Amino acid sequence: MKKIALLATVIAIALASSSAYAMEPISPQTKDAHGGETIAAIASSSESFNVLTALLKHAKLVGVLNGDTEFTVFAPTDDAFGRLPAGTIESLFQPENRELLATILTYHVVPGSVTSGQLVSGDVGSVAGIPLAVAVGSGVTVNGANVVTADIEASNGVIHVVDAVLLPPQ
Repeated sequence: MKKIALLATVIAIALASSSAYAMEPISPQTKDAHGGETIAAIASSSESFNVLTALLKHAKLVGVLNGDTEFTVFAPTDDAFGRLPAGTIESLFQPENRELLATILTYHVVPGSVTSGQLVSGDVGSVAGIPLAVAVGSGVTVNGANVVTADIEASNGVIHVVDAVLLPPQ
């Protein structure tokens, strides 16, 4: 129950601090809607998000991304996780690191459904309560990670695939 209350508080704070929305067209690759599937269902059915899905399950966050609340997820691929220092993923699966894992994962999530065309350069609040730096130009970057596929529509939001894991500042 404490986790739900904390998540609700963090979402409220992130909503209040989100400011990187506007209607400027950009041109990353887009994907069609997935027939009403949730963010979690799309991630779990993709061969590109095996690590992300396993980490979401371990952090007990799958239910949140299967719900009705809309989110935008900057989803790192398995290749992105593979570029982390050796032992990092294994360490995140340790019970004593579950809170850190939840922070890292929610740092990839923004409240509301935000398409690439609605993003502008600037800070946007993550569900973790830590701002992400969005840059829009010939493509979109988030904290320096490239959005390689944008606008994968889900029934409860949108997924933007990124080529790096976003790590919150320490």
